[in-house]
Order: sequence, then structure tokens, then C-alpha cells
Amino acid sequence: MSLALNLDHSSAVRPAMASRPSLIGLSKAGLAAALIEHDVVPEREGRMRASQLWNWLYVNGVTDFDRMTNVAKPVRQKLAEAFNLDRPEIVTEQVSVDGTRKWLFRFRDPQNPNMPPVEVETVYIPESDRGTLCVSSQVGCTLTCSFCHTGTQKLVRNLTAGEILGQVLMARERLGDFPGGSRPDDGGLVPGGETRAITNIVMMGMGEPLYNYDNVKQALLIASAGDGMSISKRRITLSTSGVVPYIEPTGREIDVMLAISLHAVRDDLRDVLVPINKKWPLKELLEACRNYPGLSNARRITFEYVMLDGINDSDAEARELVRLLAGIPAKINLIPFNPWPGSNYGTSPSSRIERFADIVNKAGYASPVRTPRGRDIFAACGQLKSESERLSKKDRDALLVL
Repeated sequence: MSLALNLDHSSAVRPAMASRPSLIGLSKAGLAAALIEHDVVPEREGRMRASQLWNWLYVNGVTDFDRMTNVAKPVRQKLAEAFNLDRPEIVTEQVSVDGTRKWLFRFRDPQNPNMPPVEVETVYIPESDRGTLCVSSQVGCTLTCSFCHTGTQKLVRNLTAGEILGQVLMARERLGDFPGGSRPDDGGLVPGGETRAITNIVMMGMGEPLYNYDNVKQALLIASAGDGMSISKRRITLSTSGVVPYIEPTGREIDVMLAISLHAVRDDLRDVLVPINKKWPLKELLEACRNYPGLSNARRITFEYVMLDGINDSDAEARELVRLLAGIPAKINLIPFNPWPGSNYGTSPSSRIERFADIVNKAGYASPVRTPRGRDIFAACGQLKSESERLSKKDRDALLVL
């Protein structure tokens, strides 16, 4: 039985204030510049104070300047007057029978504080050897992939780097993942001395990360910084449906693991399932994958392939998948389709998925079948969708970031 919590907003809400910009999402250089610009500290102290703030924000997870005990009280007062450390409001928190957690987070647009708030979903998946946080990069999506529930929600706007990191910080707070924090019983602790609840990040939530490249890049560079959140780049995976021009920069500038939402081996079918294929077809996409910086057997690309009954799951398509990926160090994740209301697809039978996987395995590719997690709370792959689509077209257009 799943558990849904409607949290007391009086304790969960930290309202954004337009007159006090958030420090979350700024690089160290950005923090120093902000402190100097707002006359919090003189220029000679900027770098030192920025390093102190960085540690408090990302190592200790504080949300109150008064807790920054190694910062002089007059400086803390100036910080509180000039900035905020807001995290998103939790609208709902749901816990699946399998331990998966899903949060509906609410944000206000920092550039348009008088506009209606927007909402995104973020999912935490605890496993015996890891805890994975699935993070959203946009409110809604422009891609309209026909099998994906998120794709039925129009794009409202991009999330800022601070809002992307805000999901991680809020999840860590709820899971007791900061020093001195208390964890739920199913907090996802992993054995072998690892005490973190969140060990991995996947940019696989709502939206296309590479259509929000600059903010995603900033957020992931902060998340992977060794003196901050310190999540290894080998434990961060960015999933794209195939925005080819940004694939090479992702490897060169962010240096994280890459996943490709493939789902078809023919252009005519992929045009329907993943319409971005009309702009960047399979040949261009796979060429970009072959040239991904740092690609090796140790840094394989993950190809995601949702199994749709009678659509893309034949033996012939399994063999064509192997042919297409020849020469690319790869792992193929086979994903049983996760149903959602109004979808026109069915899940391939287990026997068909096993046969497909067997063909791919015998060709030398690892092809694990992803176990659906959080289906009962609509937290599984392709099921995420917020309530922001209820905004009027006028409000949505006003919020849209091109």
C-alpha cells in the first residue's frame, strides 16, 4: 500500500522573495561576485566568504544564515538582508510499496515572482547498493514522445540551476542526508560503510535536459564538485532524447555519463515515438554518440529502449539494434512500458522482453531489464507529470523561457 502525505505548508513553505535573490545555484565565483555586488563584504573577502558559504550550503545543507557559525554576526545579518536560501515547497510526498518516494515540488519563477507558481516531480529510488534521485530540468516538455506521460504536458518554462539543485537539497533534507540529519527507516542506506542516502543523480525527470543546457550544466558542475555535494561524475547520468548539437559539449564541459532515449531502430517508427528524430535522425544521433568525449568500455553510453507490445519488440528489431550500435561501447536498458491513463500502448509480455534481451546479450551487450519502481504512485519511467498544465495559456506563455 502506497503512502501519500500532504505536508503542512506552514512548515514546508519557504516563500521566494523577489527582493532577496537566492544564493542556491551560484558557482563559487558567482557567490563571491554576488557578495561584493550587494556590499555584504569588501572585494578582498569575497573569495574566502564564498568558500565558507559553499560549504554551509552544499556540505552541511543549512537554510539559515544564523547557523553559519564561522561567519561573523554582522556579515550573517547582511547576508540575511540581501539573500535567501529558499528550497522548494513540498506539495505532496508519496511513498510506494517498494520504497520509492515521489515529491511534487512547487517553485516560483525568480524572474517573475508575481506569476503563478509551477510544479515538478522528483523521484528517489532506494536500492541495496545505491540511492538514485531522478531530477527534473523543465516544467513540462516540448518533445511530445507518444509513449511518455510527461510529454502530454506542454512546456511551461525551464528550471534555473538553483531550482534543479533545490530538488537535490530538498530530497537530501527529507532523507536526513546532511550531517546530523535523521533518516526514515527506508532511507536507502547502502552497505559497506556508505552512509549517504543519495549516491546517484539521473537527469531523467520532467523535460529534455539539453533544451535547458546552461542551467543543467551549472547545476551538475556544482553537484559534482569535490568540496561540495561531491557526487561523482561517474554517478551522474544525463538522459537526452537526441539533441545532437549538445551531446559533444555535454561530454566535454560537464563530463557526466550519457543516456540516450532510443526506443526504435527505424526512423519512420522513431519519428512517431520520439518526434525529435525528425530533426536529428538516427544516423546523426548515433554518429554523435560515437564521438562522445571520453567514450570507452569503462564509460559506456546507456541506450534506453521502452518495450512496447507489438510496436518495437520483435526479434528483427533486436538484431537491428545490435547492428546500429556496432562499435559504440554501450549498455542497453530494456524498460517495460509503464502504463498511464489515456496511453495507446501496451507493455510487451515478459517472454517477449526476455527473448529480445537474449538476442542483445548474445551479441555482447549488457541488456538489463529495468524493474518498474513506484508504479503505484506514478513514479515510474515515463509517468511523471505535474499540475502546472492547469495554468491558463496566457500565464503559461508569460512564463515560457525560449
